[in-house]
Amino acid sequence: MSTAPLSTSAPRRFLATHRGVLIAAIVFIILLGTVDFISAGPLTYFDITFLSSGGATSALAAIGQTLVILSGGFDLSAGAVISLVNVVLARSMDPMDMEANVLLWTAVGIGIGMLTGAFNGFFIAFLRLQPIVVTLSTMFIIQGVTLLVMDKPGGSVSPSLGTFYMGDAITGWLPMPLVVIGVVLLAWLWLKNTRLGTAIYAVGSDPDAAAAVGVRVALVRFLVYVIAGGCYGLAGVFISAQTGSGDPLVGNPLLLSMFAAVVVGGTRLGGGRGGPLGSAIGAYILMIVVNILLVLNVSAYYSTIAEGTILILAVLAGSLSRHSTLAKQLRMLGTRMSARRAGTLVSQLRQNDMRLSLVRQAKPLGSASLPSFFVRNAEILRYALPAYICFIIVVVVTQIWLGGAILNPGYWNSLIVLSCFLAILALGQGTVILTGGLDLSVPWTIGLCGIILAGMVKGSDVALIYALPTVLLLACAIGLINGLGIVFLGLSPIVMTLATNGLLQGAALLYSNGTPDGFSSPMLRWFMTGKIWVFAPVTIFMVAFVFAAVTLLGRTPFGRRVYGIGNGVRAAELSGIAVGRTLVLVYMLSALCAGFVGVLLTGFSGQASLGMGDDYLLPSIAVVVVGGALITGGRGHYLGMLGGVLLLTSLQTLLAGTTLPYATRAILFGLVVLGAVIALRDKRT
Repeated sequence: MSTAPLSTSAPRRFLATHRGVLIAAIVFIILLGTVDFISAGPLTYFDITFLSSGGATSALAAIGQTLVILSGGFDLSAGAVISLVNVVLARSMDPMDMEANVLLWTAVGIGIGMLTGAFNGFFIAFLRLQPIVVTLSTMFIIQGVTLLVMDKPGGSVSPSLGTFYMGDAITGWLPMPLVVIGVVLLAWLWLKNTRLGTAIYAVGSDPDAAAAVGVRVALVRFLVYVIAGGCYGLAGVFISAQTGSGDPLVGNPLLLSMFAAVVVGGTRLGGGRGGPLGSAIGAYILMIVVNILLVLNVSAYYSTIAEGTILILAVLAGSLSRHSTLAKQLRMLGTRMSARRAGTLVSQLRQNDMRLSLVRQAKPLGSASLPSFFVRNAEILRYALPAYICFIIVVVVTQIWLGGAILNPGYWNSLIVLSCFLAILALGQGTVILTGGLDLSVPWTIGLCGIILAGMVKGSDVALIYALPTVLLLACAIGLINGLGIVFLGLSPIVMTLATNGLLQGAALLYSNGTPDGFSSPMLRWFMTGKIWVFAPVTIFMVAFVFAAVTLLGRTPFGRRVYGIGNGVRAAELSGIAVGRTLVLVYMLSALCAGFVGVLLTGFSGQASLGMGDDYLLPSIAVVVVGGALITGGRGHYLGMLGGVLLLTSLQTLLAGTTLPYATRAILFGLVVLGAVIALRDKRT
């Protein structure tokens, strides 16, 4: 009689453990049947081969990303690694060599990926830096290196690479892409049953508990990033075989679909549950959805919208499935938000909450004599002054190297005008970072707002009167969507803003039909490039903006609430701070700043363009970190961020006067961010 419960509980445990994979497999079968139904004829082996090769790159990349997420991390550098491998092969392989050693070049691609993974893993595992900022910095460094290798699409790989990976393992029966994915999944199945595989799940579930039972957490995290890098490298080899040429931007669009595939496949963001099989199936689900849209004659511009929507819905479904009622979901909201923003699990929040003891022990106002200015602002000066000191050094070097910088009003005018974009973004992104979050929707918030403004204005000053508030209201709506998704749906800021960025990209493509038209009004153009004496009118505006930003964060209840949330959500709630409402306002402020930058960029260049905001994501984070802010929140001052703006802009101006290639700017920004995070990191974490 005792065997019956055991026999019935085993299937239940299996279903509970593999629910995500099973649901993904069912959805895949349904979508495949849908494709067969709407197609002109039944699916053939050629169709299966086409589908298998079309989703293989995303599947391989998603497998690597899954390993990172299982261990509790994130990797934003995956797409850049794929691009680097692609251009290296296209630049190095002899297209006339029909007998090229496929295994050798595959090993080269995997090796490049593993080296990049080791770079990430060193900083994340052994220096204990945040995975988001490390991999974001690595992404820009790798993109710069990629542009140095090949600055535009071109080159070609040996036909033998395409023949091998695009062919059949068994002619007419088994496509090679499925074999490659199958081999990788079998390797994972073996790894999963080793001590390292068990340790990956343990570290992702609770690193403190894993360390307590003897797991070498740092080594496990390091190896995870190395193995994941190898998967990205293999994906780069595969896309090289698929395209037969090189493209330095080929991997950029894969980042959103990669995370969507992981989530659709049932892997939990935050670590500890899931697996690569579901992610591989998820990658094919996304590809089939896009193919269905194309068969239905829906514009390809909807692809990023579909991927972003699927990512949000999948994360939301997974989150709701872990709580039986909405009441439980809401009760856990504050704790889960804090854990996700910190990149940790709920059980790890005790470490962060220890920092709040300083706030509880603080003396009330008026209980003692007011300390001196330097004592009151010691922390601000400590972390903000290095940026200004380095800024002065760069100006002096510019004076020595290029001459006439210090005494030339034109130099200072150019510096202020070029700094205004980052100075405005620093307020929005900096406020988000102060709460422990990150806004990855900045690029296409800038792009969409600039494109819509140019399209509405079309060179008319009169149209600017209603176009400007319309665009800024749109930016506020974007921030509202981000805030509501993060606060009330409990989504990770990284996932929510990344998905929003994809939605905005699709919206911009649809609005402009792929080719933005219109141009800036004369008044806006004069505001950015005209002259009042020797300075552009925007310089007067920036003086007022800096004063307002310092006042907002340092002298208002909103600013105090921002710092309170950054130091700990639970303590902020206990002290009466409306955490949810404040966070929504924070993301609205970030989007408003990004939208305003889109307006100013349109005025500065005279027109808007697709991707006009892409170059501002890492710099918007870099100036905040270089200015002394703590990437995990709770520490920083806008004047320090302004120092970071001046430093990076003056450095960019110095580089523009040299013969160094443009790609070095991305490499330099990435290295500067890493260096600043290492030098200014909180020694208590």
